[in-house]
Amino acid sequence: MTTKVLIADDHAMVREGLRHILANASGFEVAGEASDAASTLALVRSTPAHVLVLDLSMPGRSGLDLLKQLKEEKPALRVLVLTMHAEQQYAARAFKSGAAGYLTKESASTELLTAVAKVAAGGAYVSIAMAERFAQSLTEPADALPHQRLSDREFEVFRRLCAGESINQIGESLCVSAKTISTYKARILEKMQMPHEAALVRYAVRHELFDDDTGNA
Repeated sequence: MTTKVLIADDHAMVREGLRHILANASGFEVAGEASDAASTLALVRSTPAHVLVLDLSMPGRSGLDLLKQLKEEKPALRVLVLTMHAEQQYAARAFKSGAAGYLTKESASTELLTAVAKVAAGGAYVSIAMAERFAQSLTEPADALPHQRLSDREFEVFRRLCAGESINQIGESLCVSAKTISTYKARILEKMQMPHEAALVRYAVRHELFDDDTGNA
């Protein structure tokens, strides 16, 4: 049986690369592509497929929110998250939101076919490096750290603040007002018991929550 795959990524070169990998392997067919949240929803609603390869950082809305809606509307569709974010905490939230697999873009070329085949067959997929991070996290008490108190949306805002994005930039990316983002920021500071944004950044760096470029922003 041919596995029909949908690709959702806002970078044309990434989509082209994924399409090339799948097209040159037997048993896979790229049935459609999308470049943002709105077109991804439209594509999923109109095009039957077995697997959606989904970037969580596309324009339009929070990737985790999009993932939840996709699973609500198309529960049979298997979603393989393909992202630049290699953080264990982000991967854990993706799986809780309905992902069947989690793959970072740096490993996509070597693992993509294996990952797509695994999730299409009903299994779950996570890279070896990410599996090791998950295993290490099991030794930590639940809710031991302040960032684990955050909701998915709060965690997304937290990540973007630590990346150096402004309140207005975050609002535009998540399609909400700057006032709403300011409210989220206030909640984050309160829940994590931090005095200001700089303390959030130091916290993220100290606990190695995000990629190196985030911490250096």
